[in-house]
Amino acid sequence: MDTLQSIRAFHQVVEQKSFTKAADHLAMSVPMVSKHVANLERMLGAKLLHRNSRSIHLTEVGEQYYRQSLHALDVLGAAAQQAAGAQARPTGELKIAMPLWFASTKVATWLAEFRTRYPEVSLNLSLSNYKVDLVAGGFDLALRLSNNPNPSMIIRPLGVVEFYLVAAPSYLRKHGIPKSPEEIAQHEMVQPSHINAEPMQLRHLATGAVHDIAVKSTVQSDDTLMIAKLVQAGVGLACLPSWAIEADLAAGRLMRLLPEYHVLSVDLYAAYVDRAFLSAKVRAFIDFMVEKCAD
Repeated sequence: MDTLQSIRAFHQVVEQKSFTKAADHLAMSVPMVSKHVANLERMLGAKLLHRNSRSIHLTEVGEQYYRQSLHALDVLGAAAQQAAGAQARPTGELKIAMPLWFASTKVATWLAEFRTRYPEVSLNLSLSNYKVDLVAGGFDLALRLSNNPNPSMIIRPLGVVEFYLVAAPSYLRKHGIPKSPEEIAQHEMVQPSHINAEPMQLRHLATGAVHDIAVKSTVQSDDTLMIAKLVQAGVGLACLPSWAIEADLAAGRLMRLLPEYHVLSVDLYAAYVDRAFLSAKVRAFIDFMVEKCAD
């Protein structure tokens, strides 16, 4: 039997959660779809599906194979389009991994604009501060921040995210506003869990003078948005990405400290697996993000 067709039949059964619906989608008979799935299981030497008269469930091996074979089908589809000379139109589901703090008004507004521009692309967003395996997770791409990206990944630089030193007005009324880098050491800090006990470095924008400040970290969290809420509650100072706190700064819930100093900037990039063909939906999204970050 045609192995590629067997893979497609398996994917349709998983996505439709039904042999009957998969058969309708593929214009096949139900017994033929069943034969294709059985053929694939026989070739792999592993059971991919648990099925009975009422339900279908992926086995552990089946789930892994489904996710990894998504990319194979994507590559073959893109290759067919290029070979036919077709102008690919962005369509289908786009699965993206991104940091938790991208759950912000700025990013949500951008994503809404992307959907308006490309209505045939649906978005599946997974937010986590951990670097997920793109292949195993079936992701099309990831948005990541790092000044030292993984050299094994294919990346496209998008822009730079500035981090600001901020505090809540309630905290500053109680503890005072730091007027110099040295005064930061007298205040409590809320920091990311992955930050080591290293000095905070501030560079004066006009003179270039660098100050290394030993900070007092009293609360840590692996969630940037939680850090922002803790700062708003008056727990202490924090260094937060400007994108995540624009609305809070505008509304006066947070105040930027020492704006004449540069605190931190981190490169933002799109990462994707090394594939011969980049699908139209991925290319469209990356180009869109380059445009937005340039603005």
